Amino acid sequence: MPPAPLRSATATGDAASANAAAGTAPLHIKGARLLDPARHTDGVRDLFAADGVLVERLSPAQRAAARVIDASGLVAAPGFIDLQARFGEPGNSARETFATGSRAAAAGGFTTVVAMPDTSPPADNVGTLQLIRGIAARDAVVRVLPTGTITLGAKGEKLAPIGSLKAAGATAVTDALGGLQNNEIMRRALEYASMFGLVVLDHCQDNSMTAGAVMHEGEVSTRLGLRGFPGAAEAIVVASDILLARQSGARVHLQHITSADSVYLIAHAKSFSEQKIPVTAEVSANHLLLTDAALDTYDTNLKLAAPLRAERDRLALAEGLRAGVIDAIVSDHSPVTPTEKDREFDLAPFGAIGFETAFATALTALTALFGAAEALRLTVRKLTSGPAGVLGLHGAETPNLGTLAAGAPADVVLFDPNEVWTPNENSFVSRSRNCAVLGRPLTGRVKLTVAGGKIVFDALG
Repeated sequence: MPPAPLRSATATGDAASANAAAGTAPLHIKGARLLDPARHTDGVRDLFAADGVLVERLSPAQRAAARVIDASGLVAAPGFIDLQARFGEPGNSARETFATGSRAAAAGGFTTVVAMPDTSPPADNVGTLQLIRGIAARDAVVRVLPTGTITLGAKGEKLAPIGSLKAAGATAVTDALGGLQNNEIMRRALEYASMFGLVVLDHCQDNSMTAGAVMHEGEVSTRLGLRGFPGAAEAIVVASDILLARQSGARVHLQHITSADSVYLIAHAKSFSEQKIPVTAEVSANHLLLTDAALDTYDTNLKLAAPLRAERDRLALAEGLRAGVIDAIVSDHSPVTPTEKDREFDLAPFGAIGFETAFATALTALTALFGAAEALRLTVRKLTSGPAGVLGLHGAETPNLGTLAAGAPADVVLFDPNEVWTPNENSFVSRSRNCAVLGRPLTGRVKLTVAGGKIVFDALG
C-alpha cells in the first residue's frame, strides 16, 4: 500500500500512517553522515525508524526485526521536497502517470511532491481534485500534495472556489504556466487565499510581452533567429506580486525565477525595513547549470518555461540561493513524449523532466561556483527545510517534513555526494525522456529513498 497524500498542507495524516498500518519493518541506518539543515546537524551517527516515523532508538524487539543498512561513506538527509512538478494524470498519461512519476521522484530522492493543477481537466473544482488525490493515493509511492487553480480553467477570468479547493485537499493555488495576468484578480485571489491559509504560487510572466517567444531574448536568440522572452516580462510580474503581497499581507511564492532583475527585486522585498513582505521564491535546478548558450543546437529538450537565460542571470540565481533570497530548488518536472518533442523548435512543447536529475544538477552547478562543502549544505537545505518552510510543512500541528528530527515522518534519502554519472535515455524511471542534461556528467547520486518508513527506491546493490 503506497503512502497516502496529505489532505492539505496542514493535515496530520501522511505516508507514515499508511505504512504503519501495513506493518513496515523498522530501519537501522548505520554510519551515515547525517545532514539535517533544519536542526543544523552534520555528523556521522545512526538513524532509526519504526512504524513509519523517525525515533531516537529502537527497542530490543524492534532491533531484532529491523533492516540494517550500512550507509558508510554516504550522506543521509531528509527526503527532498519538490514545490513544482507535473504528472500526466488526468488527461496526459502517455507523458507520465502517478505510478511512473512517483517512482521517478523516489529515484531522485524526493519523498514529497507538489503537483501542479494544469491537468486535463484542470484542478479548478472539487471533483477533479478528489480524482487526482484518489489516483495518487492508489498509485504513488511518495507523498503527493495537489494544488488547485486560482481561476476557473486557469484562464485568469473568474476566481475558482478557493475555499472549497482547500477543503478538498489543495495545498496551494496557482494558475501554473498560464500565469495570472490581471492584477485586480490577483489581488482578490491573494485576499481570498489568505482567508484559508493558502499560499498563492505564481508563474511570473507578462504574456503581452512574450507572444510567440520560445527562448530567452538576447544575443543567442538573435543569432538563432528565434523569438525571445525578455527578462523584463518576468521582473514586471515579480514586482507587481511583491506590491500586492505587501498590500494584502497574503503569502506569495514566485515560481522558477530566472532573471537577475527578479533576484534583485525579491532581495529588496525581503529586506524591506518597514514591513515584512510575505514573499518566497524558487529556482529550477536546470537554471543553475545551463544558459541560453546551450540552445545553439536547437535541442528541444532545452526549450523550457521559464526559459534558460544568460550567464549573468545564472550567477545571480546561485548567489540568490546562497544569500537566502531564493528559498528552494525545484525539479520543475514537466514530462513530454518523444513524439511531441521531435518537432521544429518553434513548434515543440516546453518542458523537461527533472525528478531524477535535479539534485545532481544543482549540486554540480553549485560545486563549480562555491566549492563542494558549501554546495552540499546549500543544495540539501534548498531541497528540504527551504521548501518545507515555504508551505509551512513543519511544526507541532503539521507533518514536520524536511527534517530528521525524532517524531517526523521517516522520509530519508541516502546519496553519494561524490559519484559522477551521466544521464542517458535508458537510465530514467520516468515515462518520458525529455531531459535537459542528457549526456552531461553530473556529481552526486541517490542510492536509497525511504518514504514514511518504506523503502521506495534502492540502488545500494
